[in-house]
Amino acid sequence: MRPFLKWAGGKARIVERIKVVLPAGARLVEPFVGSGALFLNVEFPRYLLADANRDLIHCYQQLQREGMAFVERCAAYFAPANNQPDAYYALRERFNATTDQTEKAALFVYLNRHGYNGLCRYNGSGGFNVPFGRYARPYFPREEMRSFWQKAARCEFVVADFRSTLRDAVAGDVVYCDPPYVPLSATASFTTYSADGFNLERQRQLALEVETLARRGIPVVISNHNLPFTREIYAAADEFVFFDVQRHISCDGARRTAAAELLAVFSARQPAAG
Repeated sequence: MRPFLKWAGGKARIVERIKVVLPAGARLVEPFVGSGALFLNVEFPRYLLADANRDLIHCYQQLQREGMAFVERCAAYFAPANNQPDAYYALRERFNATTDQTEKAALFVYLNRHGYNGLCRYNGSGGFNVPFGRYARPYFPREEMRSFWQKAARCEFVVADFRSTLRDAVAGDVVYCDPPYVPLSATASFTTYSADGFNLERQRQLALEVETLARRGIPVVISNHNLPFTREIYAAADEFVFFDVQRHISCDGARRTAAAELLAVFSARQPAAG
């Protein structure tokens, strides 16, 4: 099952690798759900899917509530007249100004498919600022949205910081964390998919929260770039899986090179007696 949104760092290409190390459980918890590539392709009785990006979660909630009526509302924006710069920038301005959550959610899908390279990026004031993408014929993901809606019946979508999501995990849960990756270089950082960013200190905080969860008996799998920094902060992991994956966020196909990634697996520990 393919996500209906384009997403920087989406996990569609490595779902099978994650599934190998992801244990079974009563509920999958994802504090950084992004495009939902993992949840769409694994089977759990229930799902708690969170993200700090309010627009993303509101879009999912709108689709969950309205189903195909919302899908058709989104489809109306995929008209040839809207696939030109003036129309795009007018609709982007409308997205940033509107207080109508249904309209905003539908425009989020439009912007995702018509904006430059499928990016989701905000300025310092929280305004969506991705430029026009200049696609010949943007694809409307009707069937992908239908599949997402059908599976969303077992989901709870929440706007939340990763710390509150992780602290809500209970026995029987399995956690997968896909934070904004640690940059490969000082100039490669892309952490503005939500307005608050995600710096190295927050990476360390996440690693500590994950260790705490494992000590509470809740298994966690976390993905990131394979770097000395990530291997250091995940040193308490029980297992590492290393591999290369092709990057698709660059618009220049010739510069899309393989990046070294890792999966850190924190197995559930038996809580201390007492």
